[in-house]
Amino acid sequence: MNKIFRRLVLSCLLLQLFIVFPTQAFSESEDAIFAGGCFWCLEHDLEKLDGVISAESGYSGGALTNPTYENHNGHQEVVKVSFDSDIISYKDLLKQYWVNIDPFDNKGQFCDRGDSYKPVIFTSNQEQELVAKESQKNISVLLNVSLEELKVAIINSKAFWSAEGYHQDFAVKNPLKYNFYRKSCGRDNRLKKVWGEIK
Repeated sequence: MNKIFRRLVLSCLLLQLFIVFPTQAFSESEDAIFAGGCFWCLEHDLEKLDGVISAESGYSGGALTNPTYENHNGHQEVVKVSFDSDIISYKDLLKQYWVNIDPFDNKGQFCDRGDSYKPVIFTSNQEQELVAKESQKNISVLLNVSLEELKVAIINSKAFWSAEGYHQDFAVKNPLKYNFYRKSCGRDNRLKKVWGEIK
């Protein structure tokens, strides 16, 4: 009887620890924010990766409060990726980001032109910044180009503003419109030209 009582007390203590410190019971998720042209496409490319918990379209980089699709001047279209770092590292997530953008174009991406569409890696801490800069060096070696030829900015994160609901999961909700847009924009043709068999 004493043994059963001790097990019951131990189980209760473990349950209380689980309730008080739930984040210790599960692996913690991290966030990454990337701009790389149309957020519909980047969201769709990144959300299907193993270890990605969610990918949310939005705006970041500018000074406007509560930007909207009609008025996000100074902001880029971005995707906030929440990921399980036990499954996919920030380094590996960056590899997937690079092969889904045109790293030579800071005037926009594919058929979308202007500041809203330029490629940016927004880093939220010093570790992310170091990993992002290292990934940039690796890409320059991989593509056999100088660092100066890569036009992807690496800057500190600013506030993330979620885009309107109709932009979220656009590729899933509107597959015909999404596929037509993606093809007519020339995204995949350009990615193949830049990355070839690497992608």
